[in-house]
Amino acid sequence: MNITVFGKGNMGKAFGANFEKAGNQVVYAGRDFKKALGDIVVLAVPYGAVEAIIGAHADELKGKILIDITNPVNFDTFDSLEVPADSSAAQEIQKKLPETVVVKAFNTTFAATLASGLVGGKEPTIVLVASDDAEAKQKIKEALEGSLLSVLDAGTLKRARELEAMGFLQISMAARKQFGWTGGFAVIK
Repeated sequence: MNITVFGKGNMGKAFGANFEKAGNQVVYAGRDFKKALGDIVVLAVPYGAVEAIIGAHADELKGKILIDITNPVNFDTFDSLEVPADSSAAQEIQKKLPETVVVKAFNTTFAATLASGLVGGKEPTIVLVASDDAEAKQKIKEALEGSLLSVLDAGTLKRARELEAMGFLQISMAARKQFGWTGGFAVIK
């Protein structure tokens, strides 16, 4: 598959490398990206940057799979999320892009666990995905086959709310040095 990643930071590079390892073609995009978008588009940027990207590419995103990895944390206070309590960043994006398939994924993992394929050097890194489109979740799973990562279906896009709360908790605990950025929450099957 052709995958476009908005964001060239640690997260974008870490899961981008996994998509590449699985045989996909990955293009990293910056603010002024003008080329055609891939089959899968990933938002690996701070939540505050999402509006500009989806505004600039709304027409191109129609019919695409859009993976939202953001955790809409209020980084000024580290005390709340910046979306309504009964919603999520992914759901807010879906409202703005009704003809795009939005998937919440990668927000409950750290870059180091994506790069190594292990949480805390012990447990396999499992990517939780939530979407109303089962086919999109399957395509993401297939696009990661042969990488260091496994995919687990977390349910409908409504579950993005819990995934973002989980990501927020994990980030705030790592920031308070309760565990390192190579650790975090692991799914044990």
